Amino acid sequence: MTDLQVRKMRFAFADYDVPFVWNEENPAFSSMANAVSFLAIGFEKMIVKMILQTKPLITDSAVAEEADAFMRQEGQHSTAHRQHVKALIDRYPGLQETLDDVIGEFDRLTAQTPLNYRLAYTADLEATFTPVFKLMLDNDSTLFRPGDDRVASLFIWHFVEEVEHRSSALIIFDSVVGSDMYRMRMAPSIFRHVLKVIRIACEGFNRHVPLEDRKVDALSMFASYRRQQNLRKRLPLLHAEDNGPMMRAFDDLPLGKQLTALVGIIRSQLPRHNPDHEKLPALADVWFERYEAGYDVTHWYSADTVASSEAR
Repeated sequence: MTDLQVRKMRFAFADYDVPFVWNEENPAFSSMANAVSFLAIGFEKMIVKMILQTKPLITDSAVAEEADAFMRQEGQHSTAHRQHVKALIDRYPGLQETLDDVIGEFDRLTAQTPLNYRLAYTADLEATFTPVFKLMLDNDSTLFRPGDDRVASLFIWHFVEEVEHRSSALIIFDSVVGSDMYRMRMAPSIFRHVLKVIRIACEGFNRHVPLEDRKVDALSMFASYRRQQNLRKRLPLLHAEDNGPMMRAFDDLPLGKQLTALVGIIRSQLPRHNPDHEKLPALADVWFERYEAGYDVTHWYSADTVASSEAR
């Protein structure tokens, strides 16, 4: 029997404007997280269709239950990220084109690739989430706390649930496909596609969100882009379009912690990887305990203030 819970969340994005730079102390992280919102909508739509196709192939009742809970959690994530992205589109209507392009990339995967590939795609990408999200959640005091509490709370909820279902995609893949070598062979094309989608989102941010609002070149998260821009600025015959400061989301985080996350990402793609053995972010346990106690996790940093204000 699966341990996953399906939690429905609403983050009041319609109550007042959602800024593009929702953490003013870190515009690069704000932009990167916004790109995750766009990617999540397309990726999780693909997951839901993939699981519906996979269900008839699952013969183990425990795996079938895990797949259903996994699909329903991902569906809730997609719904919440749509609320966030809708708020950004209301402010910057051109971002609707960007969202359509991102969703289109995943719709093409669904239409043009075999089910086994999409199962490997989901298993490979989901396996990276625990080390990556541990890095973020372990540094929530700088990455999330200073920002808009609705956006911060959305990502904290999403990331702790990704930690909760960290084994689900591999369990489903192993049940239906069961080939670590296939998963490893597909990994290069899978991560090229992930980076392609994130780049589409970042290009859309540069195109449709004024620099005075985004405060960063959204493409500066890509090392190859930074090198190209720096080269163009040094060579007078090459035109370098100035899309803003070249900042990176994790510049202020300890290098050792970033390297630990990188090692975890590499480890996640190796044969016989078991996500249950991963070190987990301490914040995840705190989140689950507070949720069970009735704490308003949709206002992670301000719930006590909101409750006091409403009581007056």
